[in-house]
Amino acid sequence: MQHLQRPKAVNPLLGPLGVAAAAGVVCCAVWLSDPTVPGGPIPVCPTKALLGIDCPGCGSMRMLYSLMHGDFSAALHFNAVGLIALVLLIWAYCAWTYGRVVGRRIASWQHRRWAAPAVLTVMCIWFVIRNVPIAPFISLYV
Repeated sequence: MQHLQRPKAVNPLLGPLGVAAAAGVVCCAVWLSDPTVPGGPIPVCPTKALLGIDCPGCGSMRMLYSLMHGDFSAALHFNAVGLIALVLLIWAYCAWTYGRVVGRRIASWQHRRWAAPAVLTVMCIWFVIRNVPIAPFISLYV
């Protein structure tokens, strides 16, 4: 009896290269559009436009733009949790890419049992804290 094997990908790095290419396109679009200037080609967050409050992702494009221009303090101001999330996503991407190179799954932070509840909790807390209209939280509103 023959055992059926899963067909192997033509190139194990095809997925990671596709993600890197997509991230590169997004970075180029953000670089060229300058989201720090109002009225640019990148639209305002729908939550901010409709409800007038910051969602957990508000300021992420401005954070990315500032980070690409070397202004770490502005990036931190625009979305501190987004900056931490970006570092964690790069970590997960590197683990995934390395796993594809060596041919086995590499355990990373996102595979832990606590990861999803922790991310959800942090996002909920961030959503509330950055919309509290009293000092010192008012400085988190962007």
